[in-house]
Amino acid sequence: MTIWICATCGVEHPDTEQPPERDCRICADERQWVPESGQAWTTVDDLASDEPTLVHQQLEENVHRFHREPSYGIGQWTHLIQTPRGNLLWDPPNHLDPPLVDTIAELGGATVIVASHPHMYGCQVALSHRLGRIPVLVHSADRAWVQREDSVIREWRDTEEVLPGVTLVEVGGHFPGSAVAHLRHGSDGKGTLLAGDSIVPVAARGWVTFMRSYPNWIPLSPGLVRRIVDRIEPYAFDRLYSLLGGMVVGDAKGAVTRSAERYIAWVSGHNDHLG
Repeated sequence: MTIWICATCGVEHPDTEQPPERDCRICADERQWVPESGQAWTTVDDLASDEPTLVHQQLEENVHRFHREPSYGIGQWTHLIQTPRGNLLWDPPNHLDPPLVDTIAELGGATVIVASHPHMYGCQVALSHRLGRIPVLVHSADRAWVQREDSVIREWRDTEEVLPGVTLVEVGGHFPGSAVAHLRHGSDGKGTLLAGDSIVPVAARGWVTFMRSYPNWIPLSPGLVRRIVDRIEPYAFDRLYSLLGGMVVGDAKGAVTRSAERYIAWVSGHNDHLG
């Protein structure tokens, strides 16, 4: 059997002899897209045969991230968070190249795998098997988006401290179960937030934005943006890292708060007099 990978989003699909005869459900949704040329598939082995380069960066103490060049699919950065009780692999990669697996092992392996939302499911099951069948946490509201079922998958919701000082927080918005991960000991004790793409840094330094679909430019409602901000209010964080590499370094929580107020003012019509 072959593990089929969607060429657009990079999410693994069921093991079959032939590629799926349908479009990827994740990409057919309004938050993604199926290319005009049609649905395309690849495999884990084909991706590894490209002999890609692994980019490995240490962002701060116990916080690492990885990226494949040339990038593939959405091209996310995968974050690895080290703790004395094991490591979190956040937003798993859509490839299983030997340099990636070796580097994860050198950093102490992983204890749990969590994706911020369905676009980031990547090769979560295949990677779990490579790492000793460690748990893959999927938010219960988004379970229907899992394309490759397996016994390693466990559901969660609301908040969950998966490792000491590492808390998953359901914020919703982009997907009902969209999540961020709060690192209490990050940023020298000031806190760090792994935001997936629930909160995304923009070109202007110290600002972020929020969207239902980034490729299709579909905004979120003011109410959903307010919910995101309210859900992370109890957590202090000085830095924020997003899945495509953007970051806010310094007063990240303040950046999220003022960005949300600006966003809500424009989307709700409060700033119409400025248009």
